[in-house]
Amino acid sequence: MLKKVLLSVLLTLAMANSQLAYAEDGAPMDSYAYYGFEPDITTNYLSEGNQLGFIRITLELMVKSPDHVSIIEHHAPLLRAKVVEILGEQTEEKIKSPAGKKEIREVCLDAINALLKEETGQELAVSLLFTKYIYN
Repeated sequence: MLKKVLLSVLLTLAMANSQLAYAEDGAPMDSYAYYGFEPDITTNYLSEGNQLGFIRITLELMVKSPDHVSIIEHHAPLLRAKVVEILGEQTEEKIKSPAGKKEIREVCLDAINALLKEETGQELAVSLLFTKYIYN
């Protein structure tokens, strides 16, 4: 009976410890926050021939602290315009390929951090997620 209790306690402690996630900089992951750009971003991109290609994305930006969400919200129109500009410069091949999507995501994250650095003196964005990615 004592062995079962000890095993149960050890398993509980192990599970609790495994759920504590830390970022590369040592900060607990629960200190991060997300900002979702509303409404979805819809724009056209360079397509083959005479037809226009359209892309619609939902964008979530992960920031280092919940306190930074208000800063992102303040600069959201500028950041949104930059993402629209980047998407509009992409080729159909890049938009439609998984590797291209990843590259676009990285370019958008770098551009957002560059703008934030210019405006606030800090690179606040940790990650960028496309939670919706629809193209035509």
